[in-house]
Formats: sequence, C-alpha cells, structure tokens
Amino acid sequence: METLKSYLEAALEKEVSHAVVVETSKVFTEPWVRMRCQFGCFMYGKSLCCPPHTPAPEVMRKILDSYRCGILLHRHIRKGYKYVDEFNEIIVDLERTIFLDGYYKTWAIGSGPCTRCKECNVSGACLHADKARPSMESCGIDVFRTAKEHGLPIKVVKDHSHDRNVYGLILVE
Repeated sequence: METLKSYLEAALEKEVSHAVVVETSKVFTEPWVRMRCQFGCFMYGKSLCCPPHTPAPEVMRKILDSYRCGILLHRHIRKGYKYVDEFNEIIVDLERTIFLDGYYKTWAIGSGPCTRCKECNVSGACLHADKARPSMESCGIDVFRTAKEHGLPIKVVKDHSHDRNVYGLILVE
C-alpha cells in the first residue's frame, strides 16, 4: 500500500531493522502459540498483556480479518539486551501517528511481556492502557511463520546471551 510508505520510512528512521506492509491474510494464528505462553512463559496470567487476558487465537483471527493490511516491524536485538521496551515504544508511537493521520482503526501489537509495572494490576484496569499492548504471541500469532512468509529473519535462541529478532504488528485500515 503506497499510502503507508511514509510510516515504513519513519520506522526505519527509529532503528527498526525492517518494516513491511503485509496482508492480514498472511499473518498466521494458531492455537498452539498460546499454549507456549501458558506452558513455557513465567508471565502467563501475571499481566493484562498476556494470556489469558489477551484475545484468543480465534478472536485474533477475526480481528485480523477485519483489516486489509498491517505493518510488520522487525528489530534485531543484540545479545545481552534483556527487554524490548524501546521497540514496543516505537510501535505504540507509530500507531498513534497513524491514528492521528486519520486511520481510526489502527491498533498495534508488540513483542514480549509488558514490563511497565513492577506488578500488573490483573484484577483491575491497566494503569498504562495508552501505551501497553499485548504481544503477537499472546494473541496466538505464529510470529515465526509470519516472519518467514515475508522473508524476514527469525530463529530460536536459548537465552539473552544470543542475538535475537523481535517483531511487532500495526494493523491499519
């Protein structure tokens, strides 16, 4: 979509490694992804941005299908870097810019667990709802398949002592 070109350029200026327009039909959801959160991530149930508080894969699929496209953002993270907060800030800031430019349905999905609060208010409202976003994985998006479908790098890493690739998605209509 040519009209989104300026947003791709803005993302790249903020040191995002890749920014590509994707059809939402090429963003893949699978039920097993949330199971990896439930049985593999220490944050499961501890954040409003993590399952079971985030859209289930079948709900996420319906959300994706209500959009034509999105901007898939990739950032290569150097080894030793523990959090992806800066990347998620870029995603939310770009979402806001796109929204203010008249794309009223714009919504962003980040990467990894939210770390805004020392302890999340899971029994109430999010204290940072203006900036907090669920991760792609927490919504059942198969980030590996989606990244590979678009020719972007991704691989399993053992820990933070290795370089890694993180992804976010901004849905645009």
